[in-house]
Amino acid sequence: MPADPKSRFSSVDDSPLEGLIGNSTAMREVYQLTRKFAHSNASVLLMGETGTGKELIAAALHRLSDRASGPFVRVNCGALTETLLESELFGHVKGSFTDAVRDRTGRFEAAHGGTIFLDEINSTSPTLQVKLLRVLQEREFERVGDSRSVCVDVRVIAASNCDLSAMVADERFREDLFWRLNVLPIRLPTLRRRENDVELLVQHFLKVYSSSNNKEISSVEPAAMQALLDYQWPGNVRELQNYIERAVVLAEDDRLQKSLLPTAVTGNVEAAKTAVFRPTDEESLIREFVFSRISKAADEAEDLHKQIVDPVERELIIQVMEGCNQTQTKAAQKLGINRNTLYKKLVEHGLAKQNGKG
Repeated sequence: MPADPKSRFSSVDDSPLEGLIGNSTAMREVYQLTRKFAHSNASVLLMGETGTGKELIAAALHRLSDRASGPFVRVNCGALTETLLESELFGHVKGSFTDAVRDRTGRFEAAHGGTIFLDEINSTSPTLQVKLLRVLQEREFERVGDSRSVCVDVRVIAASNCDLSAMVADERFREDLFWRLNVLPIRLPTLRRRENDVELLVQHFLKVYSSSNNKEISSVEPAAMQALLDYQWPGNVRELQNYIERAVVLAEDDRLQKSLLPTAVTGNVEAAKTAVFRPTDEESLIREFVFSRISKAADEAEDLHKQIVDPVERELIIQVMEGCNQTQTKAAQKLGINRNTLYKKLVEHGLAKQNGKG
């Protein structure tokens, strides 16, 4: 009689890993796979929607591995342009491009003896995929602008919030790289598939944020809990975490009330005026942000453009300047404006003094 597929990891501990909450069947299998795969040097591919905890599993794989005493280096491949990402991953030598004023060690080299976590691997370009394939095959690479090879001993854990096999079929991701990454796959379940984990997570985040906000919120109104259990959680655990943190901040007594939850969860139109919806798709995020600002503005307001656009522009400039090491020329290029225009905006937003590089 063939063995029950569910029993294939029955000898492996399926208790929750440090830093993860949940006892659902789907999560117990993730815990088992993580412990089973931890001591291998083979590549691991973590798949799952945004907010399902892929980085936590990557960290657990490293922590439980024989490489635990080595570095654990994280790289968000979706946060950088192709050129910047190549330099970030492999490093560069002085003079290899305009802003390369000194040699720089890349993340692969920094992870030598440990683990590198490549998040959002699905966002990498075809050119970079070729270079990643070589590292996985030969464990060597060249820094940008250098002809000398660097050899590394690194375990690769990659993560994707898209179906890489579908991307391979559409010729948007290299098939050979996919198979190199997909040696040991772990699929993270969505929160809507995790049975009774929502209640456990609510209690956990309630305790965490009550402590950090010097409050003592010890219970959840039944109607509030039911709304949380009924919601489909497109943003998964991260979305739940955000909503509980906000509810704790707004709470005025020791109970989490349904009125503290956003309209996305409760379906209450009136709650929209105070709720902050944090959806996963950009169009909804923009729509809800604008709706929230308009709802809070006075009826006679005649400066909605300033109230809504200025904060976004200011935050955009701050983040781009940080990403460009406060270099105005580089930031202006990335923003698609000239340097004089950027400087005027820095002055307008009160950022000129703290952003003085050329």
